[in-house]
Amino acid sequence: MSQTNFDIIVVGGGPGGYVAALRAAQLGLSVAVVEANHLGGICLNWGCIPTKALLRASEINHLLHDLPAYGFKADNISFDFKAVVARSRAVSGKLSGGIAHLLKKAKVPVFNGFGKLGELAKDGTRKVLVHEKDAVTATLSAHHVILATGARARKLPGLEPDGKLVWSYREALVPEELPARLLVIGSGAIGTEFASFYRNMGSEVTLVEVAPRILPVEDEEISAIAQKSFEKQGIKVITSAKLGALSKTASEVSVPVEAGGKTQTIVVDRVISAVGIVGNVENLGLENTKIVVDRTHIVTDSLCRTAEPGIYAIGDIAGAPWLAHKASHEAVMCVEAIAGKTVHAIDPTKIPGCTYCRPQVASVGYTEAKAKEAGYKVRVGKFPLAANGKALAMGEPEGLIKTVFDAKTGELLGAHMIGAEVTEMIQGYVIARSSELTEAELIETIFPHPTISESMHEAVLAAYDGALHF
Repeated sequence: MSQTNFDIIVVGGGPGGYVAALRAAQLGLSVAVVEANHLGGICLNWGCIPTKALLRASEINHLLHDLPAYGFKADNISFDFKAVVARSRAVSGKLSGGIAHLLKKAKVPVFNGFGKLGELAKDGTRKVLVHEKDAVTATLSAHHVILATGARARKLPGLEPDGKLVWSYREALVPEELPARLLVIGSGAIGTEFASFYRNMGSEVTLVEVAPRILPVEDEEISAIAQKSFEKQGIKVITSAKLGALSKTASEVSVPVEAGGKTQTIVVDRVISAVGIVGNVENLGLENTKIVVDRTHIVTDSLCRTAEPGIYAIGDIAGAPWLAHKASHEAVMCVEAIAGKTVHAIDPTKIPGCTYCRPQVASVGYTEAKAKEAGYKVRVGKFPLAANGKALAMGEPEGLIKTVFDAKTGELLGAHMIGAEVTEMIQGYVIARSSELTEAELIETIFPHPTISESMHEAVLAAYDGALHF
C-alpha cells in the first residue's frame, strides 16, 4: 500500500462505505477504504445478515412443531442452539470475506484502523490519519472524504448492557445458551426481530414499548395486527410502559414496569435493550471542521455534503432512516455527484422498510395517518391474506396488504404489508412509488397466479371498489 494520495478516501467499510469505494473504482477514481473492524460493518457482521440467519432457524423450528398441520409426524424434535448461532456467524464471515475479495478485485486498498480527519492542505486535499491503538500507521490525503462510520446501540441510564444479564444486539446474536425467560425493551425492527427469534426457539418473551403501540413507525393497522399475532404466539406485549430501575442477582434481572396505572415486576434471565442507536461521530476530528452534529448525527444536504467542503457523510452517521439499503444508495449517489454525474436526491418516502419478524412487516411511503396529515384526501384499499389461495396453500393465511392512494391524482402514496414473504414483495410497490404510477397502471398490471403477490393487486383494486376475491 505505497499509495497515499487518492481522489476519495472512505472512512468506514459498511454497506455505505464499501459500496462507495466500489462505485468510485468503477468510475475510474482512485479510492481507499479505512476500516477499524470488519468489512461489511454492523449490517453484515452484527445486524442485517446474522439476524436473518437466526430468524431462518427459528422459522424452521416453528414449522417442525407445526408438522401435523401439513400431514407430517415427527418425534423428539430438538436443536443444537450453539450450532444455530455458529451458522449465523459463518454466513456473516463468508460475506465479509466476499467484500474483501470485491475490493481487492477493484484494486481498492483497505487500511486497517480508525480514520481521523487531519489538516486541509493548500492544494485543497484533506489529510486522513489512520490510527491503530495509539499509533498513526498511515497518513492519507484526498480531495474528497466520505464519512461512513455508522452507528452503535444507544445506552440509556439504568439499561446499560453488561454483556451478561443485559444484552445489546451484539450479545443477543451470540448467546451461549437459550434463555428461558427474556425481556425485550423496544419494539422497533431490532426488538421485534429478537423477540420473534427467541420466542420461536422456545423462550418465554415479554416485549415492552414506551410508545402506545409496537412498531410505532408502521401504519397503525399493521401494528395492531402484529401485536395480535405476537400475543397469539405467546409473546407478552406491554405498551405505553415506564420502566423502573433494574435489579440484578447472579442469574436474574428484575424490572418494574408501569402500564395502565399498574406496576408489575418482571423477572427474567436476560434483557435485550433495543432502544435505538447513536452515530459514531467521536474521534473523527470533526472539531477541526465546520461539520455540524445534531443529536449524534452529521448534518448533510440532499447530496450528502456536510458544511465542510470536500467532506461527505452517508448511512447511519447521517441520520434516519437507519437502513443499509439507504446507506448503499447514498453511497452511489454521493460518489456519482463527486464524479460530476447528474444525480437525484433521495426521497425518504420512497425508501422501503422491512422487519423480519413472524409475520414479516414491510412498507413504503405514507401511512394512512401521515398522508392525511400531509393534506391528502386518500383512497385506501385492503386485502387479507386469508383470501389468497397461495397463502392458504402455504399455511400462511395471517396478514394484510394495505394501499393508500391520492384520491385526486391516483398516485400511490404508500403501501403497508404484514404476512409471509412481504419483505420480498414490497419492492413491487417501491417501483410503483418511485415511478409515480397511478392506480390505472397498477390495475392494468398482470400478477402471476398463484402467488401471494396477487394480494397486492387486490389491495389496489379494493381502493377503487373493485376487489374480486374479497
